[in-house]
Amino acid sequence: MRYRDLSGKELIDADRGERLGVLGHTDLQINESTGQIERIVIQDYSMLGFKKGESTATIKWSDIEVIGDDMIVIKRTDF
Repeated sequence: MRYRDLSGKELIDADRGERLGVLGHTDLQINESTGQIERIVIQDYSMLGFKKGESTATIKWSDIEVIGDDMIVIKRTDF
């Protein structure tokens, strides 16, 4: 699967039932030696796209439960 196929999908936390953000408005943490995505970093942005502050949330790539047509469901192993 290519990044452009993932971009625009909503990230949903299955345990809390909340929307975490949209992939494409996030940063990716990539392992330089393997080239694999390790984490998704969600920045805190306002509605206009400006960064609100320094608060971020990270999601381990291994915590992705399902990648659907419109959303990515996350089931976190740790908080």
